[in-house]
Amino acid sequence: MRIVADLHLHSKFSRATSREMDVETLAKWCALKGITVVGTGDFTHPVWMRELRTKLRPNGHGLYTFGTQHFMLSSEVSNIYPQGGRLRKIHNILLAPSLEVVDRINAVLARFGSLMADGRPTLSLPSDKLVEYVMEISPDCMVIPAHVWTPWFSLYGSNSGFDSLRECFGDQARHIHAVETGLSSDPPMNWRIAELDSVMLVSNSDAHSPAKLGREANVFECPLEYGEILGALRGRDRSKFLSTIEFFPEEGKYHFDGHRACNQRLSPRETKAHRGICPACGRPLTVGVLSRVAALASREDGVPETGRVPFRHLIPLEEIMAEALGAQPGSGAVREEYLKLVSALGNEFAVLMDVPLDEVARHTRPRVVEGVRRMRQGQVHIRPGYDGVFGEIRIFGGAAEEPKVDQPAQTSLF
Repeated sequence: MRIVADLHLHSKFSRATSREMDVETLAKWCALKGITVVGTGDFTHPVWMRELRTKLRPNGHGLYTFGTQHFMLSSEVSNIYPQGGRLRKIHNILLAPSLEVVDRINAVLARFGSLMADGRPTLSLPSDKLVEYVMEISPDCMVIPAHVWTPWFSLYGSNSGFDSLRECFGDQARHIHAVETGLSSDPPMNWRIAELDSVMLVSNSDAHSPAKLGREANVFECPLEYGEILGALRGRDRSKFLSTIEFFPEEGKYHFDGHRACNQRLSPRETKAHRGICPACGRPLTVGVLSRVAALASREDGVPETGRVPFRHLIPLEEIMAEALGAQPGSGAVREEYLKLVSALGNEFAVLMDVPLDEVARHTRPRVVEGVRRMRQGQVHIRPGYDGVFGEIRIFGGAAEEPKVDQPAQTSLF
């Protein structure tokens, strides 16, 4: 069966996360989005684990259910430790096949940091030791380096990361079968790194609120089983791992270099011209993903897509609607239009990718339809994100395209 999986997110027990990130609301929004399997997030947190035990039921194949929604046991941990004369800050995603295995993982991780303090705990544990301990507990677990290009907390991060998988994980790199590309990079950027040819590139939302679910995701064709999904990743099986759903990477908040305090947004070329120094204050710039990829790349840009897992850039439907209606994402008018459209056509992914535009036009305003069309064709304008500031993405532009919010829905696109 076709499975859309979003395996990295956070519960209401993580810092800076919506109180609505509970089991019921996750299940509701997964149905709206079209997500088949969603990560639980934060399985290291004791209170969240009690809630998961109470509300989820095993499906008999390594996944858990709430109503018709399937969950995979997942968590993100922050590994902070000295290595090679530098302080390293690496985030890693853990996947587990059962609550019993999670209990054993948590018993070990509790020796290295407080699991109650945050849904994403900080551990004084090197990344290679994390992998070693988790894989000793169960070979059916999986460790995936999270958002691997983020400057501050990732495998390749310019400020606290490493230059290779082996430098980070040592001989435990043999257990790393996938890496998460993160919002600020997309597959073609990662194809420039030769060592990543040996792993799968996965994409997840890292959602902190329900509406952000599915902004990145993975598409499988396999039975609805934990082992089948992990097997597709471990075996790099392109007949089962069909594609990824991606942010436009420029919209990610670390795509370009820059200095947020001085409102300085720089391309890699501009950063070189300024020798990595903020032209406004003279302090070092935060080196973003585009520059970091270029620094580690073993290939030129424009790597052929032949033999690669396909991908598709999308913009969340509420963002398209907000611009079309001249409102804010999540506002009453946008949410009403969103719920009406996805209820009529099945789910958000169907609207964004599959449903013919003339059918979309029967259920929403012409300007929304035009926004979906432009997004499908990549006709967008983006000011790249930098130093923790999300990029600004525009579908419409200019005074001639200012929204007319009272325009009624049409019955045909043409």
